[in-house]
Amino acid sequence: MSASNIKSTTRKLILFSVAMFGFGYALVPLYNVFCEVTGINGKTGRISDEAAGSMTVDSERIVTVAFDTNIREIPWEFKALERKVSVHPGELGEATFVVKNKSGQRITGRAVPSVAPTQASIYFNKTECFCFTEQVLEAGETREMKVRFIIDSKIPKRISALTLSYTFFAIPDPDKVATKPKENEQTRI
Repeated sequence: MSASNIKSTTRKLILFSVAMFGFGYALVPLYNVFCEVTGINGKTGRISDEAAGSMTVDSERIVTVAFDTNIREIPWEFKALERKVSVHPGELGEATFVVKNKSGQRITGRAVPSVAPTQASIYFNKTECFCFTEQVLEAGETREMKVRFIIDSKIPKRISALTLSYTFFAIPDPDKVATKPKENEQTRI
């Protein structure tokens, strides 16, 4: 193989590596835009009260919103006060959720929402939500949390029902996380 072939191959490999790094770096923002546009992944929108108030109400239609509550590895009780509500597209809706820390210690949790069917998520917007916010509950504490939402009147007519689901996850308390010694580090007695 000649020196010019080696240089050409090296340049191509470097260019390919830089392009792949750039693609990997841009993948997360591109995925977020893709999810927002298509509604895949159940991500919902967030709008202001002012924007919600200016939406057109479609009083000819009713959409039923069911509520699903889940917990993952957290000793909490979590439920919606109402299993479902019916709203007109463009009308402000509200739901109340109750969470209780059943443990004997303070725990921090965070709720992650999703909407099904996923196509409906681009039409489901929240004006107020407890999701993605750390909720700190003392031992035995009970708290009511509200979510206020509006379904865009442009929602396809074939969608007459959707499910808003929340899953609470425990967030480790940084003060209680024990630091482990590194593999090569010895503990001194």
